[in-house]
Amino acid sequence: MQSHVVPEQQVQRLQSRVAALEQLLEVHERTVLEQSDKLARTLRQLEERAAALAERTEELARSNRELQEFAHAASHDLQEPLRAVSGFCQLLRDRYSGKLDVQADEFIGFAVDGAHRMQKLINDLLAYSRVGAQGDASEPTDSSAIFDQAVTNLHAAIQESGAKVTQTGLPIVTADPSQLIQLLQNLIGNAIKFRGERTPEIHVEASRKVDDWLFSVRDNGIGIEPRHAERVFLIFQRLHAQTKFPGTGVGLAICKKIVERHGGRIWIEPRSEDGTVVLFTIPTKDGDQS
Repeated sequence: MQSHVVPEQQVQRLQSRVAALEQLLEVHERTVLEQSDKLARTLRQLEERAAALAERTEELARSNRELQEFAHAASHDLQEPLRAVSGFCQLLRDRYSGKLDVQADEFIGFAVDGAHRMQKLINDLLAYSRVGAQGDASEPTDSSAIFDQAVTNLHAAIQESGAKVTQTGLPIVTADPSQLIQLLQNLIGNAIKFRGERTPEIHVEASRKVDDWLFSVRDNGIGIEPRHAERVFLIFQRLHAQTKFPGTGVGLAICKKIVERHGGRIWIEPRSEDGTVVLFTIPTKDGDQS
């Protein structure tokens, strides 16, 4: 039987290879451990951030609820004393108008007018607070019928201004019907109010995009400067004197709140020389129809 002897050089080469593999394995294991530690730290940081974000979201939601409750309660509680003030001011004017001097009549007029404007402000603040607190459930809603109802509600303003209000392509969407009426009524009413010398022309239309319906309300009124395009959606923000265009500055804030409650967004494309286009979206849902 013949024996085979492994040369010494071959043994050394094998030992070197084994040592190199052991070293490579050690480096690999160390790298894996380092990467595992880094991944674990990253996961912990992400979990901490997610927890902080959830806590912050809950704080904001709670703050928003408390603010709505406060606005509703404050507005409601102000109604009774304001009615008393308004009633006595009206009584003063009815009984003593023309019996005192001209300045006294003027002061009484200021008081009556201030009480009326305060009543309108409180009513609008209540309407704003109710958007989130007392909204109805969304359901398939014919926005063409909603448009017709909004136009009917604005009959007096349309007749007085001679406005031409039209629509095309309004679909069935998933929305709160009463709030959609309020939304279109506010936008069309604004277009009538902020008119120029020309007869108001307001057109409402909608088109389907990938994930939502895009509505537009286009008018030929006095327009809005681009620098005010975001400001007009803030509550109590007004761009014009009360004597020129009466109002409280709450209407567009209500519109924004309604659209956001439905998961959409609203913005303005100013056309300072030829009116304004207000656009808003409502997400598409199963059952929506064009």
